[in-house]
Amino acid sequence: MNEIRTTIDAQFNVSADDSGQRLDQVTARLLPEHSRSRIQGWIKSGELTVNGRTVKAKDKVLLHDEIVIAATVLGDDRWRPEAIDLDILFEDDQILVINKPAGLVVHPAAGHRDGTLVNALLHHAPELDHLPRAGIVHRLDKDTSGVMVVARSLKAHTALVKQLQDRSMGREYDAVVLGELTGGGTVDAPMGRHPQQRKKMAIVRSGKPAVTHYRLLQRFPGHSHIRCKLETGRTHQIRVHMAHQHHALVGDPVYGNRVRPPKGADDAIIEALRQFRRQALHARLLTLDHPVSGERMTWQQEMPEDMQALLTALGDFRDRQSARNAPL
Repeated sequence: MNEIRTTIDAQFNVSADDSGQRLDQVTARLLPEHSRSRIQGWIKSGELTVNGRTVKAKDKVLLHDEIVIAATVLGDDRWRPEAIDLDILFEDDQILVINKPAGLVVHPAAGHRDGTLVNALLHHAPELDHLPRAGIVHRLDKDTSGVMVVARSLKAHTALVKQLQDRSMGREYDAVVLGELTGGGTVDAPMGRHPQQRKKMAIVRSGKPAVTHYRLLQRFPGHSHIRCKLETGRTHQIRVHMAHQHHALVGDPVYGNRVRPPKGADDAIIEALRQFRRQALHARLLTLDHPVSGERMTWQQEMPEDMQALLTALGDFRDRQSARNAPL
């Protein structure tokens, strides 16, 4: 059988967040589909350079340093394109905007080599195989639904990453949280890896800046529907920030609690809450400048059926409670 060879041809600049970090650590975050040992091998062989020079894995990179990779991956390390349906909201030769369903993993990783968004994207647009992260510039968690953009060229990738870094890309989310909020607010709390549970994120003093704005849309017994706007885009940011405010997302298996029915809950609302088995989070709006034309563009997508059904159930319970408490 012939050995499969795939060329990795990637180029990106070091962000302010990654400045001062080890080269192999930064590259591993930028290309999570490749192991640290493989990246270190590229550095040692000279297939990965910084500002045109060969360096060591432990060397620190600085803001705007240019990391270039021209390497070959052999055998089973190649991503496999798969014919998975995509809900495409917009596409041209520079960007692809999709509505990601809940339950779809974005990037191949241990335990999820197939059936991911990247596998679907490579089937739809094979040229993405030559871009960093297959064109992925921002992620949505597996069980978060909604709008996300993918770069289709290196120029678009560089431009979109810059917009994320300078916070000119707008992102808004709908969420259903525990507790009855009285209004909106802002959470400004740095985030990093949990000091004991490394698969979780947490509020940590030494973490990276993280800012989430939220406003109240609807209040229900024991729950609230909010809209969140991100200034930064840390992993699990909304989930961690709202849990930090003691308003964890409904259904969040990592940062939330078990089902907490509201006071006076009846069988219908208890069942509705039990049946909602993912974090109640949806990326509803994305705004960006087109990487070539510069046109300001916006896409929005209404909540999927499961979140709409959850809000309907909460509203119906509120109405039943009001009817029971109404004076005769």
